[in-house]
Amino acid sequence: MNHTNDLPLALYKANSELQLRISKLVMENWKKWLELSTRAMDDGIAESQARVEQLLKAQDWAALASMPAETFGRMLQQRLGDANVTNHIAASVQAHFAQGLQEAVQTWQKDTARALGGMSDLGSAANAPWTDAMAQWGRMWPWAAEQGASSGAK
Repeated sequence: MNHTNDLPLALYKANSELQLRISKLVMENWKKWLELSTRAMDDGIAESQARVEQLLKAQDWAALASMPAETFGRMLQQRLGDANVTNHIAASVQAHFAQGLQEAVQTWQKDTARALGGMSDLGSAANAPWTDAMAQWGRMWPWAAEQGASSGAK
């Protein structure tokens, strides 16, 4: 098989690998968000259960009446701490996703450049379709061809 026939396969493989890596990143990201949501739900269930148990342990009306004020202060402090932890985890999850996406795109660019880099070795006969396509592009938008010619003349 010559380089002309290898190019479409190499580009297909590069694009497929990019798609696979992005899909994996999205799935990992969803999984981390699901774990974070599950943790928050588990914490909420445990907190509700603790409140109900506290209500059941109340021995008189005075103790029962003081619970909302005590509970509010404790819940406010806990929610502020939870929000800080959640924000830190969310930032970490998004940073991991962005880094993975950047690496995937860089790999795709290298693979695509490597596949297209072999085209210059094929000679003018193999590059004829590309040359024809670019010439047609220039006919469709003459101003683009003029700009290309004027920038090459500088």
